[in-house]
Amino acid sequence: MICCTISRQLRRFACLRARMYSTASSAGTEARSNLFGKSKSDIVKIVEEMGQPAFRGKQIYEWIYSKGATLFQDMANLPNSLQEQLERGYCVDYGQILQNQLSVDGTRKMLIQFKNDSRAAVEAVFIPEEHRGTLCVSSQVGCSLSCTFCHTGTQSLYRNLTAAEIAGQYMIAAWIAKDLPRRINQRPNVSNIVFMGQGEPLYNFRNVSSAIKLMTDPDGAGVAPWRITISTSGVAPLIPRIATELRVGLAISLHAADNDLRTEIMPINKTYPLPLLMNSCTEFARIAGPQNRRITFEYVMLDGVNDSDRHAKQLVDLIHGLPAHVNLIPFNPWPGSAYRSSSAARVAAFCGLVRNSGVHASVRTPRGDDILAACGQLKSVHDKTVDA
Repeated sequence: MICCTISRQLRRFACLRARMYSTASSAGTEARSNLFGKSKSDIVKIVEEMGQPAFRGKQIYEWIYSKGATLFQDMANLPNSLQEQLERGYCVDYGQILQNQLSVDGTRKMLIQFKNDSRAAVEAVFIPEEHRGTLCVSSQVGCSLSCTFCHTGTQSLYRNLTAAEIAGQYMIAAWIAKDLPRRINQRPNVSNIVFMGQGEPLYNFRNVSSAIKLMTDPDGAGVAPWRITISTSGVAPLIPRIATELRVGLAISLHAADNDLRTEIMPINKTYPLPLLMNSCTEFARIAGPQNRRITFEYVMLDGVNDSDRHAKQLVDLIHGLPAHVNLIPFNPWPGSAYRSSSAARVAAFCGLVRNSGVHASVRTPRGDDILAACGQLKSVHDKTVDA
């Protein structure tokens, strides 16, 4: 019996691996509806319309999201007739891995394509550390914000990702990390999720919200909400809803504490200037729960642009009074960029000034330098290949 179970698990993993890595395999799923991305109630409704009892839908939901099944024939507690009926009309498709690059430091960067559309490809990055493993996911194909220091800002917005396409990035990473089937009371290798990849999450709020609900459902993937963080460039009106509706963490892509300078490097600041943004952050901190009320302020260190002692004092003054942590990010150069990273000594001095003012601060360790780690680089290389 043990040998048979192991054989089934190996066969499932081999089939999933073949599906995820083969763009040709997606052609066979185009005529079928994807069950992945649908809620429990959606799946229950589908099986009831097939003449099946509601509990079958709950079983299918658990197989898909908790056990990571992608083949109906592996859903062992379903009748064979239902498995065959599902196979004819439906599929379970996370997306296809076009590239999977592993850095010498363990960082893994994936380029994932959806719906057999060569333009609909995004990056997801898994960063393993000693006490946690963080997955950085994308929320849009491309971006509309045109931040001058961000490589993704050089790409035009193609479209929003669906809830299935967002959650699919997590499922692919969880499979590779051997977190599926889900094991209760055991810390997964993919323990944290951050919306810090391509796109502005709050400009795709509906689908990001649906994806988070799928990933945090205790009957499904079961990711703890406080282990998810949404990073926004500052869509101020929607920030309080992260606390009231999603109950996940908040990070602000700040990068400048001077309103004029921030407008220069981040055009979104014209629409949502710093006073409006900080009011929304204050409201978030007021209503958020104790596990996720601290706000991370991300600050990319640009040589001669935003890294002086004066800029450090402006930053401290801006976030004073908020439960805050400053994450200083050495700039990761990309071809054609007009910026250079601040020196290690300047970053350390800046960090010291912030800390000595009573604000928690840390310097992000660069990861994946050997695998086109800057956000959007792998996608740009792919797009040039498609256009050629």
